[in-house]
Amino acid sequence: MLHDSDDIRSFMARYRFPREAADVFTATERRLDNEPDFGAAFDRVADGFLYEKTISFGEALRGIDALAARTGVHPYTLEFVFIMHCAQKLRPAYAANGLSDEVFYDTWADLGCKLKECMDCKGVPGTFVGGWYGGFFDLSLRGYGRFEYALTSFDWDLEYTMRCGRVFRPGDLFLNMHIPSSGVPLTDEVRFDSYRKAWQAYRRYFPDGKVLIGTTTWLLYPAHRQFLPENSNILRFMDDFELVSFEIKDRFYYDWRIFGGDAGKPCDELPRDTSLRRAYADWIAAGGRAGAAFGLMMVDGEKIIR
Repeated sequence: MLHDSDDIRSFMARYRFPREAADVFTATERRLDNEPDFGAAFDRVADGFLYEKTISFGEALRGIDALAARTGVHPYTLEFVFIMHCAQKLRPAYAANGLSDEVFYDTWADLGCKLKECMDCKGVPGTFVGGWYGGFFDLSLRGYGRFEYALTSFDWDLEYTMRCGRVFRPGDLFLNMHIPSSGVPLTDEVRFDSYRKAWQAYRRYFPDGKVLIGTTTWLLYPAHRQFLPENSNILRFMDDFELVSFEIKDRFYYDWRIFGGDAGKPCDELPRDTSLRRAYADWIAAGGRAGAAFGLMMVDGEKIIR
């Protein structure tokens, strides 16, 4: 396998990887080409996972981590390079399953998000959540615009009646939404573009054509209404959902999503360079607690059904 290839360089350019990260990845690619034992071992793992189907994704990552230890490449970096290599070879699989290039590129834009998180939080180009990508490779988790979705069965011991009368029960299908940290504001236009695309892709799984979307996220934490600015896109995103359940955390587990590498610092040392960071830093400093919530919405392709 040629590692330092035009395909890989184009892939990195499409997602505008930071120059310092792209340089590290390119240097790793060249090592794979110039050190035969290193490259052959990498390719054996990739072939076993992608083509021969003799190892699972988790086993592949463990093999890559072992290879990183032997070669001195940071495991976050080598996992990222491995995932990137395997990802850019998946386009035929998307096409074979009736999925467009747009869906392929929307889905794998997640790599840029995880790269930024790793650089911000760990100071290393790569990913510290490589295992997250299992659903990307079996095509069960896919990107449609700003958000990502996976068709999922509800497995909580909970029954909930939505305001529109729809009863949500254990075992029911819904689209589990993930909100990647792309930095793209959650405007009305951006949100509803994604909802419409997801409805089009998944409506056949819902007998009445009304697609149920759910997510568990810190973004839906109800206390946001007490301290976020009135014009916050997060509040508008919250308005899309019916709140089913929420929890208040003793510890601020999601602080890295807001403060990156500064997470965990005393409140007076937290960055306040965005309205969200200012609001959260002030809230925590005043004794406020953080949390997360599970919300549901139903869409019919044009609107949210209330």
